[in-house]
Amino acid sequence: MSTTWRDSRFGPGSYEYSAQEDRCAPRNRVAIPSTLRASAAKSFPTTVQDLSLGGFSAVALHRMHVGTMCWLTLPGLESMQAEVVWWQDGMVGCAFANLLSVVVLDDLLARYGATPLQPPL
Repeated sequence: MSTTWRDSRFGPGSYEYSAQEDRCAPRNRVAIPSTLRASAAKSFPTTVQDLSLGGFSAVALHRMHVGTMCWLTLPGLESMQAEVVWWQDGMVGCAFANLLSVVVLDDLLARYGATPLQPPL
């Protein structure tokens, strides 16, 4: 069974589609060099391309399966546990196991610049 966003089960009205459209926090476009490691795999360098209190998307050229636990290491921070929510065309979207601290998020956005991807509610 395929697990790409092109599957009809991921279309409008599905839980997966709604979860992606109803995010818990505004996202910010960034370019943060980081390291990502999937469970039982070696870490690899990546670039986080959007970041919020609840999760991130990053470059992941090799497929990462939905539900896989992973750890993101951002510059100057300890590894943070997350779960793969989607993977498509070399990009992975993950939800943090614990929300990112507002102070940490603000610091990262100030250091790496940010463009909001959606207006705050």
